[in-house]
Amino acid sequence: MDFFSKLKLSFQDKGLRNRLLFVLGALAITRLLAAIPVPGVDAAKLATFFAGSQFFGFLNIFSGSGLSNLSIIMLGVGPYITATVIMQVLTIVSEKIKVMYQEDGQAGRDKFNQISRLITVPIAFVQAFGLLLVLEKSGALASLSATGLIINVLVITGGSMLLMWIGELISEFGIGNGISLIIFAGIVSRLPTALAQLSLTFTAAQIPTYLLFVAFACIVIAGVVFISEAERPIPVTYAKRVTGSKVSGGVSTYLPLRINQAGVMPIIFGVSLLIFPQTLFKFLSQLSTSGALHSISLSLSNFLSNNTIHNILYFIFVFVFTYFYTAITFDPDQVAKNLQQSGAFVPGVRPGQSTADYLSKVLIRITLVGALFLGIIAVLPFILSAFTGAAELTIGGTALLIVVQVIIDFIKKIEAQITMREY
Repeated sequence: MDFFSKLKLSFQDKGLRNRLLFVLGALAITRLLAAIPVPGVDAAKLATFFAGSQFFGFLNIFSGSGLSNLSIIMLGVGPYITATVIMQVLTIVSEKIKVMYQEDGQAGRDKFNQISRLITVPIAFVQAFGLLLVLEKSGALASLSATGLIINVLVITGGSMLLMWIGELISEFGIGNGISLIIFAGIVSRLPTALAQLSLTFTAAQIPTYLLFVAFACIVIAGVVFISEAERPIPVTYAKRVTGSKVSGGVSTYLPLRINQAGVMPIIFGVSLLIFPQTLFKFLSQLSTSGALHSISLSLSNFLSNNTIHNILYFIFVFVFTYFYTAITFDPDQVAKNLQQSGAFVPGVRPGQSTADYLSKVLIRITLVGALFLGIIAVLPFILSAFTGAAELTIGGTALLIVVQVIIDFIKKIEAQITMREY
């Protein structure tokens, strides 16, 4: 059954149809919010500013294209992702938070998510304040009074929290990960404008660049699909059980370990960690025009803005977060415990801790392939743009990677819903 047949079957089922329509409706609301600008925007200066800033063009992807016109959701879901990253890093540092997230069940995860939401508020406030000051200094935004600045910061912070809430509603009442789908919708919404601009500015001299981008896109799509679908099967055998005259068990199956368990999240996490310190240091450098704070903030901002440093940090963040997110979503100890309780074992491996150690060893090895692949694909556009001089390759490559991963995940979620319906 192909994808379109599955989609048709989804719309024939009332429950699945309602979920899909809810997703479409929620994404339509986010696009409407992205079209509502804050007061005092100079459209011409804003366009010039974004054309000359690769960093803000990169940031615009994760704001759902809301930053390009300084909308009320100009921060996108970035602050919430940053807060989630902070909380998940704390699971390594704090045993209490780790127990809350991994062992306290749904109640613990709800409390964990609530703390993440609370942390989102100050992060969004700082990012909004910093971005407004930077844009005001650049001339893309009219000079604001203290009252106007505070009102705009509060509106933008509220817009980010509203977008976070919509994302959680999509995850709960729709299909797929709401945060990823919002970023996906923001990227896709830019396609008509981008194609129109390309048609107006097209010249024969740009044909090699476009061909390079098409070739790169095909490689990324093929590679992401291959790595996402690749898995390492772990053979599992269920012990025979005799109950009276009935014999059960003795069945052999396998446990699939995916090469890329983390999906698109390492890319999103990596970009969020790159964006937040850069925004913070730009904000601090604008607070004063002299002094130690200004010098240190300006130096750190320039350091992080350096293309070479940016690429190295981006690769490291993506690589590390692939392992980090895999460790959070797949617990070898818990899997080994479940296998032992159900009377299953891996042939040649003792049940219990030995099985957990074996699964950890296999997972570390196969995740290395997925982590290296994601890291290389993430920085490859930067390398290509350095040779071709085409900045759109930088932004387009990361966006393409996210779009492909989100589509794959969305299709899998639809297939899971259809399977549940059939059973």
